[in-house]
Formats: sequence, structure tokens, C-alpha cells
Amino acid sequence: MSTYKELLQTAREFLKKSGIADADIDAWYLLAHVFGINRADFFMHENKKVSEDKALEYKKLIEKRASHVPLQYLTGVQEFMGLEFEVDENVLIPRQDTELLVEEVLKVSKDKAVLDMCTGSGCIIISLAKLGNIKEAVGIDISREALKVAKRNAYRLGAEVDFIYSDLFDNVEGVFDIIVSNPPYIKTEEILSLMPEVKDHEPKLALDAGASGLVYYKRIIDEVNRFLNSGGYLFFEIGYDQGGAVSKMLEEQGFIDINVKKDLSGLDRVVYGKRPF
Repeated sequence: MSTYKELLQTAREFLKKSGIADADIDAWYLLAHVFGINRADFFMHENKKVSEDKALEYKKLIEKRASHVPLQYLTGVQEFMGLEFEVDENVLIPRQDTELLVEEVLKVSKDKAVLDMCTGSGCIIISLAKLGNIKEAVGIDISREALKVAKRNAYRLGAEVDFIYSDLFDNVEGVFDIIVSNPPYIKTEEILSLMPEVKDHEPKLALDAGASGLVYYKRIIDEVNRFLNSGGYLFFEIGYDQGGAVSKMLEEQGFIDINVKKDLSGLDRVVYGKRPF
């Protein structure tokens, strides 16, 4: 029988040999996940023998992580905006960069009706519903499996959100004060160059945005005026090199007060504009 300390050390070495960049931290997170322990528990009982069943469960997860299955799909959760979201292979893993999008929407969202397009796990609209004191929250997605995850997240976190199956605006009714979206924005040719964790495991439906990487921005902007109130805002997450192109699309559609916001790495991450009165 192995101890906590022995299991962790062996796992770290295996992940490092497998080319996992965050081998130390991933080995720890999976240990904490399987055995339900925190750092204090570990250091107080690092030489404690563990059951063979639990040790085997841990080793299997380590093997999956070594094959580049994302950590979050193994633990089943990811924190976003201070909330814990369920994730699986049907949804993109929420990124810290996307928190900037939520933070910008929160500045203008009080008492507003908000529509989240391409909602995925629901992390954006659920965070807004929990933190933004908004009037109405709706999330849409073309993936029925993603919507199941989003609904479970809303229920678990106590957020009142309506989720709708829709290919962009096809099944949307009514108008909104704010429309927000983190749509697919990776060029098809660039997907193969992404990390294995992303290209081999995250849903391509949520990544691939055609040859230009701009197809979903164009589709949304072309149709948005029928669903966005005068004076309403349209917010997008974007790729680092898409700020100019998406801003131009918004301008051509008549939007005003267009802004591009940079993330913590200094890269363009959010574009938004306002529909004139």
C-alpha cells in the first residue's frame, strides 16, 4: 500500500515525463479530488497508507491527464467569477480571460434583460444572474448537451436563467438590453496548432469559426438589431488579433461608443458597442 506522499511523488514524475506543463499542481489537484483532502490534511498525514481502491482511482486519473485530457474534465469542475461550474467534454472550460467580459457587462447590467449567445456551460449568464442584479437572463446554444450542463449549473448555483436551444437567433423571441457572446473565434487552420488539451478534447463546435475566424461575429451583428433595444449594448469576447475587424463590423452596423478592452496579458479580449437611440 502506498502513502499520500508516495502517490503524489510518483504522479508528479509521471506527468512531467509525459510533457504536462503543470505536472506538480495537476498531480496535487487530482489527489485532493480523489481523497477529499486539503493541504493541511496532506501535510499532517502524508505518510498515511491509503486504500488500494482509491490509489487505483487516482492512478487512472493521472494516466488520463498524462494523455492530455484536461484537468477540469477529470475533476468535473472549474471556478469562474468565484463560482464553481460543472464542466464536461460537451462544453468549453471557462477561462480566466473570459472573466473580463463578465466584468465589463456588470458595469451596465443592473435591472437589464440579458441574452447570452453560445452559452456553453452557462458560466457567463449564470455569473451575471448571480452577481449583476439583472432583470432577465437567457442563454442559448446550438448544442443540446451543452444546454444540459448549463441547466445543471444554474440549478446548483441557484440562478434564474432560461436556456433555449437555438442556432444563434433562430429560436429567440423578444428584445434585450444587453446581448453578450463568447462565440467560436478560432480559424479552422489554426485549430491543429492548439494545445492537445484543446484541439483533442474540447468541443470543436465551440472553437471552429471558419477560414476567417469571424463568421459568428458577422452573423450575430447582421441580425442583432431586431433583438437589441435602442441604447442597448452588444459585448463580445474576441481573439487577440480580432479587435479591429470586429470593431469595424459594429461601426458598419451603426453602433456607437465602440471599445476594445485588453486582458491581463495586454491582449485585446473584449469588444463592445452601443446601439444608438
